[in-house]
Amino acid sequence: MPSLFDSFTLRSLSIRNRIMMAPMCMYSAAEDAVATNFHLVHLGSRAVGGVGLITTEATAVEPRGRISPRDLGIYADRHVAPLSRVVSFAHEHGAKIGMQLAHAGRKAWSMTKGQGNEQTVGPSAIAFDHDWTTPQALTPAEIDGIVSAFAHGAERANAAGFDVVEIHGAHGYLIHQFLSPLANQRADEYGGSLENRMRLLLRVVDAVRLVWPQDKPVFVRLSCTDWAEGGLVVNDLVQVAQALKQHGVDLVDCSSGGMVPHQQVSLGPGYQVSFAERVRREAGIPTGAVGLITTPEMAAEIIHNQRADLVILGRELLRDPYWPLRAARQLGIDVAWPVPYTRAKQ
Repeated sequence: MPSLFDSFTLRSLSIRNRIMMAPMCMYSAAEDAVATNFHLVHLGSRAVGGVGLITTEATAVEPRGRISPRDLGIYADRHVAPLSRVVSFAHEHGAKIGMQLAHAGRKAWSMTKGQGNEQTVGPSAIAFDHDWTTPQALTPAEIDGIVSAFAHGAERANAAGFDVVEIHGAHGYLIHQFLSPLANQRADEYGGSLENRMRLLLRVVDAVRLVWPQDKPVFVRLSCTDWAEGGLVVNDLVQVAQALKQHGVDLVDCSSGGMVPHQQVSLGPGYQVSFAERVRREAGIPTGAVGLITTPEMAAEIIHNQRADLVILGRELLRDPYWPLRAARQLGIDVAWPVPYTRAKQ
C-alpha cells in the first residue's frame, strides 16, 4: 500500500511525498498584483519544511478576476519574474510548485466592494448575495476572451517555471458559477444541461492543455457539492471528472461549497475525503483530498487506504510550515531534513 511519504508521479513530474499545500489567498501582493518578498518566504518556508507540492493562491488571469485587490495576478508579463524567484527557491529545496489559475467572476470582491473600475461578470445576472453587485452576464464573445486569458496565464506560469497548473473550478468562482444551476440560468450552449454547464471548464482545460507542456500535469479543483438545495451534488462532479480525464486532466482536487451564502456544510474531521474517494473510484482519475485533515495519522490513513492520491493541507501548514517533518517523525518514517536543521532532527 502507498505511504504518505512515498513519491508520486504524474506525467514526468515526480513529487517527493503525497503532501500538497492548498492554495490559500494571502492578500499580500503589491498593488499591481505582483508577488512580493512575503510570497518568497511564505511559499519557500513550506519547501524547506518538506511539503511535496506547493500551490500558489488563486492567481487571477485578468484584473477583474481578482478576488481581492491584493491577490496575485498572472495577466501581465511583469508578474513572471517575481514568481520565477519563488519557483527557483522551491526547487532548490526539493519541492515542486504549482500555480492555481483563477477568475472570481461574480465574487470578485475587488470589484463588488468599489475597489475596481470594471463590472463583475458571471454566467447570469445573479448576485452572490443581496449586498453584492449584480454581475453582467458574459456574452459568447466575452467567454472566448476568458478562455484565452486562462491560456495566456498558463503560458506565463510556464515561463516562470511552475511544475503544475491547477484550474480553479470551485468555491463559487467563475468556472464553478457556470457549473452550478444556482448561478447559471443561461439558455444558450453554456446553460441548461450539465454537459452545457461544463462547457466553459472543458474549453479552458483544452486551451490550457494546448499551451502547457505535455510532460507537465494539469489539475482542476472542483466543489463536489454546493451544500444547498438545487445545487451540484457529487454525482454531477463524478461526471465532470470523467470528462476532465478525457480532456487530459491529471488530478482532481476535491473540495466543496462556496456557491451561495446559505449553504449548510456538514463540517468535521476529513469531511470532504469521501468526495475524493468517490471521484477517484468512479471516474478513474487521481484525486487530492482536502478539508480538516489535521493529524499525521489521518493523512497517512487516506493515502494508505487509497482514498486519494494526495492529501492537501491548508490551516495545518499555516500553523506549522514544518508539518511534514514533524509528521514523519510522529509516524516513525525517516526523511531527509534540510542540512542547516539536522541538529534538531533527533
